[in-house]
Amino acid sequence: MFNLNNKVAIITGAARGMGKSHALKMAEAGAKIVVSDLDQNACEKVVEEIKNRDGEALAIKCDVINKAEIDEMVEKTLEKFNRVDILVNNAGICQFKPFLELTEEDWDRTLDINLKGYFLCAQRVAQEMAKQKSGRIINIASIAMGQVGIGMSNIVHYVASKGGIAGLTEALAVELAPYNITVNAIAPGIIETPMIDTVKKDPKVLEATLSRVPMHRVGQPEEVSNLVVFLASEGSSYMTGSIVIIDGGWMAG
Repeated sequence: MFNLNNKVAIITGAARGMGKSHALKMAEAGAKIVVSDLDQNACEKVVEEIKNRDGEALAIKCDVINKAEIDEMVEKTLEKFNRVDILVNNAGICQFKPFLELTEEDWDRTLDINLKGYFLCAQRVAQEMAKQKSGRIINIASIAMGQVGIGMSNIVHYVASKGGIAGLTEALAVELAPYNITVNAIAPGIIETPMIDTVKKDPKVLEATLSRVPMHRVGQPEEVSNLVVFLASEGSSYMTGSIVIIDGGWMAG
């Protein structure tokens, strides 16, 4: 029930961090992977790693705020694999900066990549999924998305973008359900990726953060990837519009 044999998955931001972990884990589950990111060489390295594990993959350079590049990514996917079954909207940035110092450029860049990029990728892929009458869209949000009882300072633009992803997920789930396309989101807590390097630089900040996590540790990308595989599989067939939290108990605490 949880295998992805012969499914075709596009993963954005897949050259490193959680995106790379998702690519490897989904390939292990049997999916054919499109590794997408800004750096073609980095994408090729992930593809090579997948192939070394007897998987099948394709590297495609794509900037998620460039609609023409997204269109090209989907067309190349169809040329290679003839279909697209799964989209993992994972590409994103997190810039730590006090609200009073934020520039309009800072705001626009974060919202463009973290939210507009999700919209553009989901729309283009859903157009193909609708023809197939099946598909899975998985959006990577964050517990830093507002309305969950956890306030986050110095990343107001990031929080706004992730809150937008939550709303986008719920709305798309309703609109795409008639096409047998499910849309769910994952909201991780603190996960071991380059994105938390700023937190880890200061032992006091890291300890203060972990003090809020009942499991008192940083989560591993593979732990999130397991959830991605589940949401991409038939095991989650009756789930849509869900925002699944994986945070070591942070919100429960």
